[in-house]
Amino acid sequence: MVEKVVIMGAAGRDFHNFNVYFRNNPRYRVVAFTAAQIPDIEGRCYPSELAGPGYPDGIPIHLEEHLADLIREYRVDLVAFSYSDVPHLDVMRKASLVMAEGADLFSLGPATPCFERPNP
Repeated sequence: MVEKVVIMGAAGRDFHNFNVYFRNNPRYRVVAFTAAQIPDIEGRCYPSELAGPGYPDGIPIHLEEHLADLIREYRVDLVAFSYSDVPHLDVMRKASLVMAEGADLFSLGPATPCFERPNP
């Protein structure tokens, strides 16, 4: 089963996490990014040239305030929390929202193996 993913972030760590973990990982299909910290980013796409052949139309970027709607619309299985500078209380509020909508919250950490990195 391929899991549908929304990546939450601020156009930095989220894009990095996509590139090193999700882009060529057959377990996941990233359906959207969300953003809350960059003005006027909504409506743009992470470009297909960077997203790779699995994403010929790129990946849409939506305002984070639409996260619950995105989870329902795309039947998202997993939300990848990819901020690096959010207070604990905000993280827990976001986690509660994600889980209330039926998705899991996930955060890549230093022990998560990168999919594109060859195994020794």
